[in-house]
Amino acid sequence: MISAYNSEALSCEGDKDRLDKDPTRISWSRGLIRDATRGRRHEFRPERIYRASYRPFTAQYGYFDRPFNDMIYRLEEIFPTPKHENYGFGVIAPHPHASFAVLMQDSLPDVATYTYTAQFFPRWTYEKVEDDTALFLPPVEGPVINGYRRVDNITDEILTIYQSAFGPQVSKDDIFYYVYAVLHSPQYRNTFAADLKRMLPRIPLAASRNDFGTFAETGRRLADLHMNYESVDPYPLHESTHPFGVDDGDLYRVQKMRWQDKQTKKAIVYNTHLTLSDIPAEANEYMLGSRSGLEWLIDRYRVRTDKDSGIVNDPNDWCREHDDPRYIIDLVKRVTRVSVETMRIIRSLPELPL
Repeated sequence: MISAYNSEALSCEGDKDRLDKDPTRISWSRGLIRDATRGRRHEFRPERIYRASYRPFTAQYGYFDRPFNDMIYRLEEIFPTPKHENYGFGVIAPHPHASFAVLMQDSLPDVATYTYTAQFFPRWTYEKVEDDTALFLPPVEGPVINGYRRVDNITDEILTIYQSAFGPQVSKDDIFYYVYAVLHSPQYRNTFAADLKRMLPRIPLAASRNDFGTFAETGRRLADLHMNYESVDPYPLHESTHPFGVDDGDLYRVQKMRWQDKQTKKAIVYNTHLTLSDIPAEANEYMLGSRSGLEWLIDRYRVRTDKDSGIVNDPNDWCREHDDPRYIIDLVKRVTRVSVETMRIIRSLPELPL
């Protein structure tokens, strides 16, 4: 794609009307059209390949380099390079027709994580260190990592408020995870359902020190569960198979999953050879916007062809490349586990003084 862009930048001679905007080669943005008409050349930078969180429980590699990404907002401050670790939660932006959603992520987030626009609240941001003198600034400014200073996004002012309310032992991490747990509270979501469609969440204080501690610890558990969804124990769904001599490659190959019955949602037809059944009701109660966690997998993990570029997106490629034919089917089981555990965890949260 970059080679095609450079060829067009060379041949258009400053006239954007002469650009060949063939969508099978490039998805032209305003920025790329501007650069091409100005004769700017760009290079492929392999160090800008990131692991990205495209949709809930859907990891993809993405090329994140400003010339080829329009409207990146503050993402360069959150993940300046793939080596800079960070995590945060994506909250669906207020929308009158969108159900509330929040999910902790530790990789580059897509602005439309839930199809609707999302806003990402990271634990830290990074500032580029311009010269060596900055290395000797007071430690309160944050550690310097690979040429960037890490800045704590929990302010000293809010720390003072929480310590005044719940004791000096409260840390900034405690506050971060407390907020994540509050955003999962069924009581909170029901009480402010209408407000969450119109504005960003406002966070109430817990009723007591003990309740604050419970919320903070619950937030940690939820964050670990949601970020490490690929490594949890698969839920023991029943596999009904009809292999008839089919090898593992075909047995576990996905084309387009579907519910066996959209009303009960107790089984997923994985392919013509395999059905996953005994899906617990709790798994379908864990909603991320308009879809449950499992419905996001059904939507994303299928073979599809982009109508403009003709590029085929085949999730089975990952299974073949990593010699792991069961990756997708085990992912369904793992997200089932995440969904069930999430619902059990949040039902144990204390009441908030709303």
